[in-house]
Amino acid sequence: MPRTPHTSPQTLRLFEALSTDPTRWRYGYDLSRETGLASGTLYPILMRLAEQKLLDTDWEPSDEPGRPPRHTYRLTADGVALAEDRLARRAAAESTAPRRRGRSAPAPGTANLIGGTA
Repeated sequence: MPRTPHTSPQTLRLFEALSTDPTRWRYGYDLSRETGLASGTLYPILMRLAEQKLLDTDWEPSDEPGRPPRHTYRLTADGVALAEDRLARRAAAESTAPRRRGRSAPAPGTANLIGGTA
């Protein structure tokens, strides 16, 4: 069964960041810092979402002479709806998934098998 589009952990982290204030224009660098996504991961996601009309993009001219304009991003109305849907699905899946417990204690007599005698 194919994966539902726009549900990768990386895309969901981006949706979380953008949906905190969907009308605010955001720089890619700021999104990278907030999400922890490397540019090689973040920018392809941004481009894909923009091509699918889920993100608005714009160029903001620099106030400093000689500095290039900066690309900015924000969710479109369709992007907000999709982000809300995907984040709600993840929350629902996490709330119904069995909880992982911490590591169990090693069986008696096996604690030091790697480093030496038990």
